Amino acid sequence: MSTSIIYLAYLISASLFILGIKGLTRPKTAVRGNQLSALGMFIAVVVTMLDKSILSYEWIIAGIILGGAIGAVMATKIQVTAMPQMVALLNGFGGGASLFIALASFIDPTVTHDYVATISIAATILIGAVTLSGSIVAFAKLQELISGNPIAVPGNKIWNGMLLGMALVLSVAVIINPTHIALIYVLVAIALVLGILLVIPIGGADMPVVIALLNSYSGIAAATTGFITGNTVLIVAGSLVGASGIILTNIMCKAMNRSLFNVLFGVMAEGGEAIDADEVYAGKVKSSSPEEVAMMLETAERVVIVPGYGLAMAQAQHTVRDLANELQARGTDVKYAIHPVAGRMPGHMNVLLAEAEVPYEQLIEMDEINPQFEQTDVAIVIGANDVTNPMAREDKGSPIYGMPILNVDKAKTVVVVKRSLSPGFAGLPNPLFAQDNTLMLFGDGKKAVVELVQHVKEAD
Repeated sequence: MSTSIIYLAYLISASLFILGIKGLTRPKTAVRGNQLSALGMFIAVVVTMLDKSILSYEWIIAGIILGGAIGAVMATKIQVTAMPQMVALLNGFGGGASLFIALASFIDPTVTHDYVATISIAATILIGAVTLSGSIVAFAKLQELISGNPIAVPGNKIWNGMLLGMALVLSVAVIINPTHIALIYVLVAIALVLGILLVIPIGGADMPVVIALLNSYSGIAAATTGFITGNTVLIVAGSLVGASGIILTNIMCKAMNRSLFNVLFGVMAEGGEAIDADEVYAGKVKSSSPEEVAMMLETAERVVIVPGYGLAMAQAQHTVRDLANELQARGTDVKYAIHPVAGRMPGHMNVLLAEAEVPYEQLIEMDEINPQFEQTDVAIVIGANDVTNPMAREDKGSPIYGMPILNVDKAKTVVVVKRSLSPGFAGLPNPLFAQDNTLMLFGDGKKAVVELVQHVKEAD
């Protein structure tokens, strides 16, 4: 293929990537955006294989068949509740792929590299290895293979700093002396350990930020791999993923009152003194029933539903939509309050409710919905805990202090649907549950909402 045709195809692919990302910003165009991006990647892969004059396609075809089969099964079988850990795993696969390409290129005796390629190899190995091991730890935490709570590592900051310094020194050594193969393996080992130590002290409450950051890392690793292979479209695609991941990470940091520096070095959610849940609740919690809540909803003019990870676990999104539809049919104004980090990945609640075909205009972001809670008759909290915890505003000793939250406690009546008084990802009791205007509706989220819908219908 001529160079002009190749670069024209790459330009088309890059344009499709950009249009695809733009399409993903809105639920109505998300499917088309995904298809455009997939088409761009298909064009890029086909043109790259033809450009490189590959002599044997057996392994490539086998990889396409095996990978396609695994991807198809994952796409059809994975529940929305398991989407965060799948995203974490896919981030790891991206970083791992870049890592192995860099290693293969470095140890291939038939390939000679200039300084740009050698620098790219060192950078790709460092970033790719950190992404791979860090993503595996994130997956294990989300899948509950290991504890989702922060796992303290003595001297974590010091170790991270030392490992990063050693990795940078080794990277320079590899660039200066690219014939010393042993250096590259030591660099891989140090980078893998660094990835583990960066993620393991981070708890589930901060996992949305981690996923966004690891996604950015995988994109940066792909971009540097493009310099190794001389592939322009890979540089463009990796840069798009890396840049969008950093932007998303910054948004998540602001939503959780975290600094980007602390995220980069695995310093998250420093804990204060242990808080006694019995002291917070102290007989103040009032339980309710679906029938009693239905009676309140009968006269409510404005209702705000606050979804959280518990809603996802109960797979109650469709039932919640039915409740909202029933209330709207009676003339009630119903909205959904969306916190940026509700759930376990960025946009988790948006994806969950989009699956239930909830109209996107009913999903209201935190900054817009917070001033409306004082005029809200009933706020229904389903499975959300830390993002509604008043400690973030009031308790300076709390590890979530300063994190912007949904001000549901300012509603006239708050109904919390929850299995028990167990804490959220941050491991903290929630004073919201003990407030005078709060009623607890204990039970499985889906079952409780189903009963609530039945009683609302009976009230007609």
